Amino acid sequence: MAYKVFIDGRHGTTGLKIDERLAARRDVEVLDIPDAERKDPAAKARYINNADIVFLCLPDAASRESVALLEPGNTRTRFLDASTAHRTHPAWAYGLPELSSTHRAAIHSAQRVAVPGCHASGFILLVQPLVAAGLVNADYPFSATSVTGYTGGGKEMIASYEEPAQLPEAMKSPRLYAVGLAHKHLPEMQTVCGLSHSPLFTPIVGNFAQGMLVSVPLLPRLLPKTLAPADIQAFYQGHYADQPFVKVMPADDSALDNGFLPATACNDSNRAEIFVFGHQDQILLACRLDNLGKGASGAAVQCMNIMLDTDEATGLTP
Repeated sequence: MAYKVFIDGRHGTTGLKIDERLAARRDVEVLDIPDAERKDPAAKARYINNADIVFLCLPDAASRESVALLEPGNTRTRFLDASTAHRTHPAWAYGLPELSSTHRAAIHSAQRVAVPGCHASGFILLVQPLVAAGLVNADYPFSATSVTGYTGGGKEMIASYEEPAQLPEAMKSPRLYAVGLAHKHLPEMQTVCGLSHSPLFTPIVGNFAQGMLVSVPLLPRLLPKTLAPADIQAFYQGHYADQPFVKVMPADDSALDNGFLPATACNDSNRAEIFVFGHQDQILLACRLDNLGKGASGAAVQCMNIMLDTDEATGLTP
């Protein structure tokens, strides 16, 4: 018997990618709400309560409204929310199973799972295990830079890059944004990592469709005990040893492209790659992922697989 899946917001960037990843599967049936009923709460409520899995690919307020349509006593329908609305909510499991067996078990049993943000996924994969293991203190002054393709900005940003016959000169170069230092991913970055303070986060959007590279500097002199890059890489190798979608890269230049680290090498996969660079005085951590894959739709499908006791990699490219 196929599981019934409803994608609320199916025509958005993340919804389309989830639909694409589920298209060839025979173990799920994607429920298709007619266009005329997409904004009808009563119609939407019928689809939600008839589904085994509901993906929410909506703005925050709309996601909350859809969750409220669940009928009292309905414990069968399970939610996966790709919005920011529930990522720090204590009643929602956080959808990054690679962090620990506890996180994975919570996803498996949860009725409500919050899919991580793309920038946040890279930062948390780098930082949370170090803090949880006591290798970095919770009050460390973290900062992070993330370079992303423009598809992470949704339909409006995609249109601004793809629709003009001639791209404005100012959009041809990488552009720093969220300079007010209040990016919407910051709460989950701080909460999930257990940090005493919010990190200083500087995102940059580039003139390329998809791909993401998150980097986090570390100063060994500020750590509880002195660590070299090789020590941190060995720690990551042990922590992520059994994780099919997180790959710790070699501690040399073999993964670089002529000395450069491009943001696009994980595109169209659900893979996140971990890098450690540096020397005894300075260390640079980096995580590369597809902002539409492990940073959005791929992570959502991976969590669904865990929730349904299906092979975690079903429908996904490592």
